[in-house]
Amino acid sequence: MKLHIALFAFLLFPMLCPGQSSVPAKGAPPLATVDGQQVTDEDLAPYVQSQLRPLREQEYQIKKKALDNLITQRILDAEAKKKGLATDKLLEQEVDAKVPEPTDVELNAVYTMQKEQLNRPFEEVKTQLQQNLKRAKIQQARQEYSAHLRDQARVAILLSPPRVQVGFDPARVRGNPKARVMIVEFSDYQCPYCGQVESTLKSVLAKHEGVVALAFRDLPLTQIHPFAQGAAEASRCAGEQGKFWEYHDLLFGDQGGLDRNGLIAKAAKLQLHAKQFDGCISSEKFKPQIQQDSQDGMRVGVTGTPGFFINGIFMSGAQAEATFEKAIEEQLAASPAPKS
Repeated sequence: MKLHIALFAFLLFPMLCPGQSSVPAKGAPPLATVDGQQVTDEDLAPYVQSQLRPLREQEYQIKKKALDNLITQRILDAEAKKKGLATDKLLEQEVDAKVPEPTDVELNAVYTMQKEQLNRPFEEVKTQLQQNLKRAKIQQARQEYSAHLRDQARVAILLSPPRVQVGFDPARVRGNPKARVMIVEFSDYQCPYCGQVESTLKSVLAKHEGVVALAFRDLPLTQIHPFAQGAAEASRCAGEQGKFWEYHDLLFGDQGGLDRNGLIAKAAKLQLHAKQFDGCISSEKFKPQIQQDSQDGMRVGVTGTPGFFINGIFMSGAQAEATFEKAIEEQLAASPAPKS
């Protein structure tokens, strides 16, 4: 059976098509005028993005769940029609009738796990346990059957998570600045979770060399990490001497040594010009740029570190490598490589 529902998905969710950004488009109608001067969505964006991003994400998750359920229903309906059956009869015939009755071994295992909660002899609750376990088996079998049919169908999901346009500094990009997948990270050098995800990011970049890149942006949480701001400034000073990423790696490799002596020791390890480096961190010359990074992060809804935007799609926290891989594969599928 082949079922193509791409057009249906497109018509049902036109407001969230792939690649659409949640940043207001230029030229949109004004929202207000003040003494003849227009106030637009673009003017408003910096003040509302942090509040709207979670709402847009919630809207997306609700639609995604509903879409998945509707796709499954359409596939089941089509299979039932092909067999000349009603959908409920299809499930009864192809799934329910093939589910075996729970064995005594299975029932005893369930009873053992729930014995304290049930607080009744096995024989008194055996029938109830048998019914509950049979229902659970049928539900699992129906899910597996639906998944099998879906694998055989031709389904194109056009619903896309909300995207946010997030800029980055090409001087702080690990990999190709024009890579098909750009991961923009907002991070804090004293944050343990940021340090934890470093090995994951390096592994992902190594697997997708030339295709995936990482852009680093500062978001020091100074209220809980007193050394984060100084470390961020020091990394910029190292970058001034062409060693940003090397210094970045040393900072995350030794998060306990982020005081001034530790920062200077790391600079010496990289053989940076000592006087230039010391003068740079003393001047706090990069403090405004770091503050700008932080403000930009908060405006797009980053409330903790690490926070990532993968081609504009938000991901929060030190996620597992498999989670990054899934997001990357989705973006690569959505933007095929240009033909040579």
